[in-house]
Amino acid sequence: MIDFAIPAELAAERDRVRRFVIDKIVPYERDPRLTAHGPTDELRQELVELARAEKLLTVQAPEALGGRGLTHIEQAVIYEAAGWSTLGPVAMNCAAPDEGNMFLLSKVADPDQVQRYLVPVIAGHQRSVFAMTEPDGAGSDPAQLATAATFDGANFTINGRKWLITGANGAKTWIIMARLAANPHLPEGPTLFLADGDEPGIVIERTMNTMDRNYVAGHGVVRFDNLVLPREALLGEAGQALRYAQLRLAPARLTHCMRWLGAAERAQSIAVEHARTRTAFGKPIGEHEGVSFMLADNEIALHQCRLTIWHACWLMDNGEKARHESSIAKSFVSEELFKVADRCVQVLGGIGISDETVVEMIFRDMRAFRLYDGPTEVHKYAIGRKVLRG
Repeated sequence: MIDFAIPAELAAERDRVRRFVIDKIVPYERDPRLTAHGPTDELRQELVELARAEKLLTVQAPEALGGRGLTHIEQAVIYEAAGWSTLGPVAMNCAAPDEGNMFLLSKVADPDQVQRYLVPVIAGHQRSVFAMTEPDGAGSDPAQLATAATFDGANFTINGRKWLITGANGAKTWIIMARLAANPHLPEGPTLFLADGDEPGIVIERTMNTMDRNYVAGHGVVRFDNLVLPREALLGEAGQALRYAQLRLAPARLTHCMRWLGAAERAQSIAVEHARTRTAFGKPIGEHEGVSFMLADNEIALHQCRLTIWHACWLMDNGEKARHESSIAKSFVSEELFKVADRCVQVLGGIGISDETVVEMIFRDMRAFRLYDGPTEVHKYAIGRKVLRG
């Protein structure tokens, strides 16, 4: 059976989320605490409390940990509504990287780690980071991981350098990927570790200047300088980091798509209203074929993107890993939504490149989306390999 109907209760919650974002969150888009490096922690906490008051905080978390345990399809509907403002997911605590980190920890962390590192993130009291990407290659190709860990039977010692670590400055829960050296106690290889952000061996060198500004505290350059962690810091099994990263990345790719679909809808709505009211050559510009075709292309793309996301979500809700389909979704949706944002800028003309509307911010942030959780070319390479294998 194929059914594209959204249940009435879910539709009502979608509408409530969209109204919350429009009424309570959109006014913060002009707040000076939305800086070139993203929202400050002060702004984030203020937004989180607004969502908490509406019982919309971290709704995706497992029910046992205070959330609603949303299915992937339910997340798709709710996150799209939240994405109407890039601050919406921040307020509702379903933005990257926290959303993906919470998912990973809920699947892999032991009970003590859940209480120490996950529960405070779910509650909105602290942020988290996933420290994998490195200046010399580890990122899309984690096999190039250079950050090293040693183990003496009691403690791990980690040394290395990471960059493009989203939200590093001020985050309290750290998930660190390092290559565990051969030792007589545990398997070697890429391994995940948990740490508190105030450990003396974690050095935040700087916050990078990037074109996007939708993530709290931006993207940091981090150095691990003889970071010493106890045996209990091991997350999951030693040597299994790449498998755990895939566990995190497949749904995280989709949640990026869900949120940015909402932002693209916002840009389209602004472009449509402009096309209705702006006149040129004796009639509204939307009545000119050049403009109406761009709006039509946008509408087609939004529809196709939504269906692509829903299909991958449906597969995961039915027990499939859907790695292939999530790669298809990430590749297709990121490229198409960037085209949507670009056409919206074009429809708006001069004001499209100004901050008179949020379209220029959506456009800049959307460009980075084509790189988050794997650039389009890496996903196409993986898709092509699967196609050739039959």
